[in-house]
Amino acid sequence: MDSSFVAQLKDYRITTAEILYWMPDHNHVLQSFVWQNLDLAPRFPALTKFLDFWENNLDGKVHRVRVANAQLVKPAEFRFSCGLYALH
Repeated sequence: MDSSFVAQLKDYRITTAEILYWMPDHNHVLQSFVWQNLDLAPRFPALTKFLDFWENNLDGKVHRVRVANAQLVKPAEFRFSCGLYALH
């Protein structure tokens, strides 16, 4: 069984974070980095772990992080027909 599918059944959701950071060599320039992974909302432990790693090991100082997530596995949507149709 696919491990990402099993994670989604345990309420993990695809999470995308846009990280704006200051370039280490050019302190006046902002650079964008996009991170994407399965994570648990609203605490986002995987993203927090990644940002801790960034802060401790990379030179670029983080300016802003924008986070978006979506539930991939969700109940099916039902709509009832408003008419009756006959097929041959």
